[in-house]
Amino acid sequence: MTTFEGYHRPDGRVGIRNRLLILSVGGLTGPACRRIAAGLRDAAVVVLPYEAGLIGEDKAIHDRAALGLASHPNVGAALLVGDNPAVLEELASGLATRRVPHVALSMDACGNDTFTLVERGLRAGAGLVRAMSRQRRAPAPLSALVLGLECGRSDPSSGLVANPLLGRVSDRLVDAGGTAILGETTEWLGAEHLLAARARTPGVADAITTAVKRREQAAIAAGVDLLGRNPTPTNIASGLTTIEEKSLGSTAKSGARPIEGVLGYAEAPAHPGLWLMDAPAFAPESLTGFVAAGAQAILFTTGVGNSYVSALAPTIKVSANPESCARLKEQFDFCADATLSGQEEPEALTDGLLATLQGVASGDLTWGEILGEGDEVVSRFGAAL
Repeated sequence: MTTFEGYHRPDGRVGIRNRLLILSVGGLTGPACRRIAAGLRDAAVVVLPYEAGLIGEDKAIHDRAALGLASHPNVGAALLVGDNPAVLEELASGLATRRVPHVALSMDACGNDTFTLVERGLRAGAGLVRAMSRQRRAPAPLSALVLGLECGRSDPSSGLVANPLLGRVSDRLVDAGGTAILGETTEWLGAEHLLAARARTPGVADAITTAVKRREQAAIAAGVDLLGRNPTPTNIASGLTTIEEKSLGSTAKSGARPIEGVLGYAEAPAHPGLWLMDAPAFAPESLTGFVAAGAQAILFTTGVGNSYVSALAPTIKVSANPESCARLKEQFDFCADATLSGQEEPEALTDGLLATLQGVASGDLTWGEILGEGDEVVSRFGAAL
């Protein structure tokens, strides 16, 4: 795999989907956005419910995530809907700078009438979708891809086969000039020294260990015993025993290449390579962190099954659990159980997953897309007014 067919954006990035994003900037307009989306083709809804009360670092992170989602390479155009004209104007200005087609609608300009807001949203959205339909896919290099690497509801097959498989795909992508991002900071605990040993610089190594210590200390300060939280009861029931055991399997998704740096939540990498993101481990928040940072696709491993997917980035579900692969045929996009049984060599499996990734990047649908699933959840980091 050296190329894929994608949508070339004005800022130089390449999308693998061409969606209209209907972004509710504030919780009051969420229901109206869903009604608008119901009448439009290729529309995805993301609701940012906390805008009004955010302050400090939390406000800065949410603003960064909002701009990252609205200007995502898989977004052909954005319809911004909100209850604060000043906030909408600021976000629209950021999209104009990034040359993203967009329309902004405020409740205030509609006389606070939801029917008017929905009618105007449908008309504006229809125009954006019509313009988007004129865009065409064209060849793009593998180096244009940014991948998020995730695992959820893991079992021993995840750490033994599925996560190392993602690590090999990550290595190949990075070697080709692409970008991969590993998150889930609490799942570095017990393996942080192995990640730090691969840091590009001593400063990056310090950032890795500091991020882990901060999460661990936050749990201790809150009186939280990580056993039972991570690994979860589902992990434990499926055969995992400690956070260290889970971390050794989880961090295998990062492969073997040098780590360029530690990103903040929803922060875009400064250049290609392998990056870590200091972020929550819970999949909905973790995936949105990757997507807001620019990841066009997610590789997501699971042992016993996990159907959660991103709304904007096609999420390729991978499992190496033979029983799960046999039972959950409409959930997994790639099954790696043949390697667990010794019937297929790891490198052949790597070729297979890369081929699946190429197909999805060029337009093949994932099960999550076919079934209409997907959401985005931006993390909260502090108190609100």
